Amino acid sequence: MGKSDFLTPKAIANRIKSKGLQKLRWYCQMCQKQCRDENGFKCHCMSESHQRQLLLASENPQQFMDYFSEEFRNDFLELLRRRFGTKRVHNNIVYNEYISHREHIHMNATQWETLTDFTKWLGREGLCKVDETPKGWYIQYIDRDPETIRRQLELEKKKKQDLDDEEKTAKFIEEQVRRGLEGKEQEVPTFTELSRENDEEKGLIWVCFLLTSIILLFISTLGPSALKTIGSSASVKRKESSQSSAQSKEKKKKKSALDEIMEIEEEKKRTARTDYWLQPEIVVKIITKKLGEKYHKKKGIVKEVIDKYTAVVKMIDSGDKLKLDQTHLETVIPAPGKRILVLNGGYRGNEGTLESINEKTFSATIVIETGPLKGRRVEGIQYEDISKLA
Repeated sequence: MGKSDFLTPKAIANRIKSKGLQKLRWYCQMCQKQCRDENGFKCHCMSESHQRQLLLASENPQQFMDYFSEEFRNDFLELLRRRFGTKRVHNNIVYNEYISHREHIHMNATQWETLTDFTKWLGREGLCKVDETPKGWYIQYIDRDPETIRRQLELEKKKKQDLDDEEKTAKFIEEQVRRGLEGKEQEVPTFTELSRENDEEKGLIWVCFLLTSIILLFISTLGPSALKTIGSSASVKRKESSQSSAQSKEKKKKKSALDEIMEIEEEKKRTARTDYWLQPEIVVKIITKKLGEKYHKKKGIVKEVIDKYTAVVKMIDSGDKLKLDQTHLETVIPAPGKRILVLNGGYRGNEGTLESINEKTFSATIVIETGPLKGRRVEGIQYEDISKLA
């Protein structure tokens, strides 16, 4: 076995030494070669390949520096995005993880002299949010991925739509309360003088006076125990009368307009929006092109809903039955005056009649025909929340 064979102790030791990171001052970025000691680096600098690389770099040094700077920036930001996301992290932690890879681009070959200069440059270019603290510089990646921006816009749109619904509900309640107050006539109390028009009232006063004197005489003869018995019996009668009057008031008490509105709003909250909308016996349109031109943009009737998100659709033209996901379907808006079914939102499951369509806001005005809200006129309901009934 020769001295330079693959399994000799010397060869194994050399591979172990070259596996880890070495000193930066013995690394040649142009040749991308790492030397283990000063003698090896000196021999490399005297080699013909290194001299040839230096001649190439001397022709256009700025081009090489820009290339290394761009590679360093891309690798650094990719590690920051993939490893830490949009979290706030110390720049030195990211840099130490970056240089742990053996084949990384060294900062000595870039346009930035220090890590602080590179961090400030990231902040000026708007690639990261940077801030200086007593512990050093912290960076936070700004994600400008189109998919991420689209998700954020969808969340903002959903929040805005929820706020609009709450504002509409508040205005509706305020309008109902105002109408209720306008319908009531304000009663103004009138004060009159005390006058006795006939002598019958005088007779009643004398009768009350005689009864009072008789009761006092009865108490004086029987003692204080009689007063307790009379008081207890009177209190029992008062309690019975108050209970009976309270029960009669509860029976006679009617629900006010505000109570009815609150019950309706609670019912709407219980039936909040969901991410599934399929219902049997509604007309839908196929929007996917995977089934070919035969079924694309064709209408069908939902005959069965499977697991909330899948429907068995019977085509109106051909009579074929297809099993499709709701993402491959869309609702069908009929002409005004036709019957529709509400598929989502607070009025979900109610049938109604389409009154009018607003093409600018992609919304419609309907009149509910079933349930406790029968006869109610609903404005601003979105196209995707209603569909034509078969």
